[in-house]
Amino acid sequence: MSHAVLSLLKESRHPMRIDLIGVAGSGMSGLALLLLGLGHKVSGSDKATTLETDRLQKLGLQFFHGHTEKEVEDCDMVIYSSAIKPGNVAYESAFKQGIPLVRRAEALAAVMANKKGVVVCGTHGKTTTSALTAHVLRQGGLKPSHYVGAEIPILGSNAHWDTEGELFVAEGDESDGTLVNFHPEHAIVLNIEPEHLDFYDGIEAIKTVFRQVLSQTRTHWVYCAEDPVASEVCAGSQGVSYGWSRDHDFSANILSMKPDHSEFEVYQKNQLLGTATLGIPGKHNVSNALAAIALATRCGVAFEAIQHALRTFRGAKRRFEIRHSGERFTVVDDYGHHPSEIAATLATAKGLNAKRIVCLFQPHRYSRTQLLKKEFGASFDAVDELFVTDVYPASEKPLPGVSGETILEEVRLQNDHTKTGSTPTMPIARDKVGNALRPGDLLITLGAGNVHEVGRCIARDLPVLEKLCAILDANGGGVAKLYEPMSRHTTWLIGGPAQYWIEPRNEASFAEVVRYLRSASIPIRVIGRGSNLLVKDGGIRGAVIHTKGDFENVTVNGDSITAGAGARLKKIASAARNAGLGGFEWMEGIPGNLGGAIRMNAGAMGSETFDQIVSVRFIDTDGSIKEKPLAEITHHYRSAPEFEERYVVSAVFKGTPAPQAEIDTKLAASHQKRRTSQPVGASAGCTFKNPEVCGAGKLIDDLTLKGRTAGKAIVSDIHANFIVNQGGATAREVLDLVAQIKDTALHERGVTLEMEVKVIGEDQALPL
Repeated sequence: MSHAVLSLLKESRHPMRIDLIGVAGSGMSGLALLLLGLGHKVSGSDKATTLETDRLQKLGLQFFHGHTEKEVEDCDMVIYSSAIKPGNVAYESAFKQGIPLVRRAEALAAVMANKKGVVVCGTHGKTTTSALTAHVLRQGGLKPSHYVGAEIPILGSNAHWDTEGELFVAEGDESDGTLVNFHPEHAIVLNIEPEHLDFYDGIEAIKTVFRQVLSQTRTHWVYCAEDPVASEVCAGSQGVSYGWSRDHDFSANILSMKPDHSEFEVYQKNQLLGTATLGIPGKHNVSNALAAIALATRCGVAFEAIQHALRTFRGAKRRFEIRHSGERFTVVDDYGHHPSEIAATLATAKGLNAKRIVCLFQPHRYSRTQLLKKEFGASFDAVDELFVTDVYPASEKPLPGVSGETILEEVRLQNDHTKTGSTPTMPIARDKVGNALRPGDLLITLGAGNVHEVGRCIARDLPVLEKLCAILDANGGGVAKLYEPMSRHTTWLIGGPAQYWIEPRNEASFAEVVRYLRSASIPIRVIGRGSNLLVKDGGIRGAVIHTKGDFENVTVNGDSITAGAGARLKKIASAARNAGLGGFEWMEGIPGNLGGAIRMNAGAMGSETFDQIVSVRFIDTDGSIKEKPLAEITHHYRSAPEFEERYVVSAVFKGTPAPQAEIDTKLAASHQKRRTSQPVGASAGCTFKNPEVCGAGKLIDDLTLKGRTAGKAIVSDIHANFIVNQGGATAREVLDLVAQIKDTALHERGVTLEMEVKVIGEDQALPL
């Protein structure tokens, strides 16, 4: 029955009711476009809507969200993608009703029968070459129809039916043997390599499929003579060869390779046809262009038209697609997922002369990862730092022992210069890869799954990082990064990533950074040592500024001490001791920096920060630098509200001369008290403010909550007001433990505990 309905599709005289299961995929959406162009009534279903399904609906597609029995009602034919398996509700309904079920390639071959087909086939490079060929033929005035496996901006869509032209350029899929359904006028064979070995027994089985297609090709087949297997299979009088040697029918001599284009001479045998500029980079793309040139020339297109087409070509989505190009960073995305594709793409990336190539690779299919692991191990030689995600299954079931780590192990075995890292999920990959970037880096995301989402997210944040780097460079230097783990910068060793991490070195750069962030409406946090602070697991949206450099200075002038916001309180206490100034001994037991101490009016041993402050210098909300005397600063117990939105730069303290022995005794007492009354594990200091009834530590101790845990967070058995990270605790676990303590205090003693530790950040990771 399917043969009969395919015959009707080939004749294309009678409009049919056709349903496509899995219509959102690039291949199926293109087929839907062709069927709509031929006048058929088309419906389709998928798990989610996309921009492509929205566009198809405007052209007449009846879309079903999710696969249903209803979609196949009254259908003459149901077409299904390779991702659809028996058991699918729409597939089973069509089968039970006796509706012909047709694979995508079979339907595409039937549509092609209405035209003179040009099938582009090979292990890799098909999408770019199909798009190039269609564009060159269109610029040559031949009005071809086309079907390409990706979005092609310059062609307008991934598929198009032109009623006037005779030629139809289509990307042929060899993955499941359905390539043999095509009986084209011309064929282009790019390469033949071991691939899709979950379907094929080996290279001989793959060669058999290609030989059958060539036996069904009526006129020419164009093939890459640089590929030994393609040269073997394509030998014969109908063959037209291309490559780098003048011995071939068509060849190229590359003149220059630029980040966004390539320039080369084109020869037909020994005759120079002229110089061409290809609007995409890479030696492999020059080879792909030669295939299009050879086919177009055989079809009668003038070389001047070919030159114009190549110059204006901008490539397929996800084929060395530049997502960000700035002064300091470049982000490229590419669909490459086979070892040969990867090596060719990375060779192009290397030609851009970046300081480093950072690569995020998402393996595609467990079977491919297992069978080609050694080839994958050899394909990343050009990479300076490689991150690999979990395998994108593409409908395959997992194979025991096969994961992204399989590839990393092979890279480590074959290569001792590439730094490697595992990033199993996309959010982890975004955070680790983004944080690894340094000025001068080129980041390339590789894979046929959803890895491009990571590159898109990083590219979205890079313009801000570029600007921050420029500000710092113009004002004495500093560091700016993406997605810095806050667990590195809090005494609790807990916290998700900061979207932007900035370390200005001086007052001028700090002020300029604040002005820029304010103008860009980017939230700002200033963090010192990260004591008395809990950053949630989702990290911090916006910018975190960490004061270093000049801000760590402490100077003494008589009985005055001037300290920067980044100076540790211990350092201030030590400077005071060496100058014979008393009153600062309590600072020895506080782990934080001055900026944080001022913001929360930190204290110990009956003293607090504002007891000795003379004035505070700060950056105001508009980015201007101001200074206030103590009398004008509002401050309370563990709070200085006006420095929530203003950023401390430095402060002046007044000391009292005291005998050295007296100072040393008090310092020793502070040190001893801390050693004996506070735990040595990772904590944020006192978790709760002291309520009026008694100290928070005593209250929690009386409630017998010492040793209470939530995950890896525990109430210290030394001081009950300390919650300790035993190693690997999350913010969620700390907050759960805090909630237990507060609930117990309220219900058993009627006391409402208030946190002294400041909690900031997001519960969930920032979306991709």
